[in-house]
Amino acid sequence: MPIIAARRYTEGRPDPADLALTGQPVAEAALPRGCFDWIGLADPTAEEMDRIACQFRLHPLAVEDALNPRQLPKVDIYGQQLFVVARTAMMTADDTITYGQTAVFLGAQFIVTVRVGSARAHADLRRALEADSDHLAEGADYVLHAVLDFIVDGYLPIADQFEEVAHSIEESAIDQFPDPATIRRIFRLRRELRRFERIIGPMEEMTQRLAEADLPVIDPSARIWFRDVLDHVRRAMARMEGLKETLAAAVETAGLLEQHRQGMITRQLAAWAAILAVPTAIAGIYGMNFDYLPELHWRWGYPMVWALIITICGGLLWRFRRIGWL
Repeated sequence: MPIIAARRYTEGRPDPADLALTGQPVAEAALPRGCFDWIGLADPTAEEMDRIACQFRLHPLAVEDALNPRQLPKVDIYGQQLFVVARTAMMTADDTITYGQTAVFLGAQFIVTVRVGSARAHADLRRALEADSDHLAEGADYVLHAVLDFIVDGYLPIADQFEEVAHSIEESAIDQFPDPATIRRIFRLRRELRRFERIIGPMEEMTQRLAEADLPVIDPSARIWFRDVLDHVRRAMARMEGLKETLAAAVETAGLLEQHRQGMITRQLAAWAAILAVPTAIAGIYGMNFDYLPELHWRWGYPMVWALIITICGGLLWRFRRIGWL
């Protein structure tokens, strides 16, 4: 059933019976002071959403956006109601992030949360709030803060998993150049981080507006709660930006280390080529088929040639080792 919970709260305490969702319009200010309704829906159909919209006089444009899972985070004002869209995120086993959406309709005496494509239910959050009647008595705007804080807290496990993967890649890159599979994984992670910034990035602007702007049905004393959510969003975005730089630095560091290793190999090959060039050149000269060559018939010619080769090659070997080429 898409309607997960429907309850009325009076002075922060839930009524024993569930709220009746008749689909009939409710007159504004029909509830006594200190009361509000909280309706939670998950992947509702258009007909079920229309019933809720009729009862709480929700704007049809906001209802349409609530059922569209591709909205970016935003705050819209419809008369004396607020429509807030937040994006949820969850890490999967293959280093990808799946996104969902939670739309919130906020009125003076009601709050309607609509989850679309989000696996994180609000049941635990509702129980925690019902156990804290003092804060819940502050009204529906406090519930909006709690829902947004619950969503933003879901970003932290993603950052933790990304950090663990990024640090392991960074450590392995110091020892050896990443293999093709690791390089592909790095680029997949960087792509996921860019997508995260594109989808979740507007959350910062949205929460900043809730924390600073003069909005209907948001009590000025409640703005401090939204500033706390804004701080959490900024920290999550800063961690993701740092992870993107870490992955880029891992590739750059691995490339520099590989260039250094290749340079060492090149110098070693050049040094051995120079050493081997000496006996090659001497042997090439004395290998020519001419009758008259210097020292050709000299008794000590052969030992002297070997002595010359060994001396020159030994001197080159000593020199190259001294300058670090061998």
